[in-house]
Amino acid sequence: MQSQLEFSANTQLSWKQLSIKNRISFLPQLAKLLLEDRQEYATCIATEMHKPISQAIAEVEKCALLCNYYYENAESFLASKTIKTEVAESFVTYESLGVILGVMPWNFPFWQVFRFAVPTIIAGNTVVVKHASNVPKSAELIQEIFEQAGFPKGCYQNLPIPSNEVAAVIANPIIKAVSLTGSEHAGIAVATEAGKYLKKCVLELGGNNAFIVLEDANLERTIATAVNARMQNAGQSCIAAKRFLIHENIATDFISRFTKAVQELKTGDALDPKTQIGSLARVDLAEELDVQVQKSIQMGAKLISGGKRTGAFYEPTILTEVTTKMPVFKEETFGPVAAIVTFKNVDEAIKLSNQSDFGLGVSIFTQDIDFIKTKILDFNEGAVFINEMVKSDPRLPFGGVKKSGYGRELSEDGIKEFVNVKTVVINTF
Repeated sequence: MQSQLEFSANTQLSWKQLSIKNRISFLPQLAKLLLEDRQEYATCIATEMHKPISQAIAEVEKCALLCNYYYENAESFLASKTIKTEVAESFVTYESLGVILGVMPWNFPFWQVFRFAVPTIIAGNTVVVKHASNVPKSAELIQEIFEQAGFPKGCYQNLPIPSNEVAAVIANPIIKAVSLTGSEHAGIAVATEAGKYLKKCVLELGGNNAFIVLEDANLERTIATAVNARMQNAGQSCIAAKRFLIHENIATDFISRFTKAVQELKTGDALDPKTQIGSLARVDLAEELDVQVQKSIQMGAKLISGGKRTGAFYEPTILTEVTTKMPVFKEETFGPVAAIVTFKNVDEAIKLSNQSDFGLGVSIFTQDIDFIKTKILDFNEGAVFINEMVKSDPRLPFGGVKKSGYGRELSEDGIKEFVNVKTVVINTF
């Protein structure tokens, strides 16, 4: 491990000297390789964590989109900025920090890594990535892709270590900062270690996103979005809709139509292009999800559909009559479980939405956009999506508040997380 870190540090010394234009020159080839071999990479994803192949292909394609975005914009993002003051000249530069550690999850094994690694490397850093243990082939392939695209060896290195060795890597003086995408508990552990050594960290943690449907919403379009927002990737997403807050006047209609749409989803082999819902990534994850569901039912939730586990497969599940004290409301459910709560008015919906330890994002569906825009500041979230599901986009900053973490990925904000913002002042006499 030490030799890998030293190799990354040595590579970074020369990498940071290249102009931004030279650093981004490798991105088109990186995007090209991803698209040319998308089937191979998607098959690897589907095999390792059971994501339906069509969704895995979309994940790889999104990585290529990210590469093209930073190819077109990184140079302007990282350009020095002149600031007018009373002295002769003053400006800000954005300079690399060194070797950055990424601790990445399994649920989007390519996308999560690329959205961390690409902007971080283009900013002049090098990265070492400790990927999830259940996606080892994906981890290896990603390093191969970077090297095949022409990035100098050492710019990106896979670090195949167990979780209990992460603390030692953070403590290593070669590591200058760390980015984690993972659970709340993993975030606490990483932030604690980074804090000991005064190292910056970016944390993208869990989410318990509310999906709010007001009385005037277009139900046909809203329900189609709701199914995708909850059931995509078998619900294994921090930004998935988890708590469905429905106006009481349309709740019966929504539940009926939503249930029908969910039950029509095709389950099966992840490698079958027609499959829309696969199994969860591991049996223990399905077991944990079942505990949350069964406890909520014992507390009075009504099971409308699903609720059964077979190995790692968990049936798409809908629960109504959910209260704020139930696990499916209070906790993050990392699987295909929709918890439905009704409300009487917008203020109650906002209160329910904010009644969470997490703050990643919220979706609100209504035809009165002007009105709901006046309520945006009332939501304690990293993102507010109106008539759209919460999702990440290379063009938009991504991250949360509260126990969803801190810092931002993507967009201009993301590429500037791991840089030294250096002030330069020049006077004349």
